[in-house]
Amino acid sequence: MEMNSVVTTDAIINKIYVIRGLKAMLDRDLADLYEVETRVLNQAVRRHLKRFPDDFMFQLNKEEFENLKSQFVTSSWGGVRKMPLAFTEQGVAMLSGVLNSDRAIEVNIQIMRAFVKMRCLVLDNAELKRELSELKNLTEERFQVVFEVLDRLVNIPESPKRRIGYIGKEKID
Repeated sequence: MEMNSVVTTDAIINKIYVIRGLKAMLDRDLADLYEVETRVLNQAVRRHLKRFPDDFMFQLNKEEFENLKSQFVTSSWGGVRKMPLAFTEQGVAMLSGVLNSDRAIEVNIQIMRAFVKMRCLVLDNAELKRELSELKNLTEERFQVVFEVLDRLVNIPESPKRRIGYIGKEKID
């Protein structure tokens, strides 16, 4: 069975969260994708802790976990004894060496593609923001010129008005 039909990039992107300002995936979501139990994934990680420095993997604190749970309308989290582990892109890449199965390799390839796709979306968004900002500045400059001209037209001093028509003799004196 081909991997692309089993796990889509979009399905993986939905499992990538921003935690502590980093894009990360949770151990339970990774275990689901790799089709192993979460405890099996975590045991493999604990056997190879040297491969997972803090910028590759970290454990959520209670506040982060509660905040993450609150983002879901229906919670399927159940009770947990330990707070989940979160893996950054580098940590996920390191998992492929720890979980040495064909499934893990195929899933990791899809996960790496998902992270790349997210980066492209962010870069495209940044470019769009820059272009909108330039357009806004250009528009503001052009409208500023229009408003200045309108101000000048409105503030033209009135010249004294001469009367037009017949002036009688009694008015001349």
